[in-house]
Amino acid sequence: MQRLKLKIQLYCGDEIAMGPGKADLLAAIEREGSISAAARVMDMSYRRAWLLVDAMNRCWREVLVETSPGNAKGGGARLTPLGQAVLRHYRALQERLQGSSDCPDYQALAKAMLPEPKSSQKE
Repeated sequence: MQRLKLKIQLYCGDEIAMGPGKADLLAAIEREGSISAAARVMDMSYRRAWLLVDAMNRCWREVLVETSPGNAKGGGARLTPLGQAVLRHYRALQERLQGSSDCPDYQALAKAMLPEPKSSQKE
């Protein structure tokens, strides 16, 4: 059985403003309350997570993630109202497109596709 997997990436110039990984990072930041905790949960370096947040924050009219510096009471990060809205809309778009396997165009492609690739002819 063929599978349909759509990966939605929204671009701001040459930069990916939102994609599946960035949406997962936003959700983790919302859940964990910090970039470092979100990075740990996602098995990603803090630097990588911070660079992704920085890219997102530079691509939208307002920042998606606000940070507060760490101190004795701790620091943290939270999604702004725009960050929450962007994540909600992105997830809704993902959900809508996942149901696209009922589409006649997909059905036509699936019908023409083999269940498994043929052996290479260069062997």
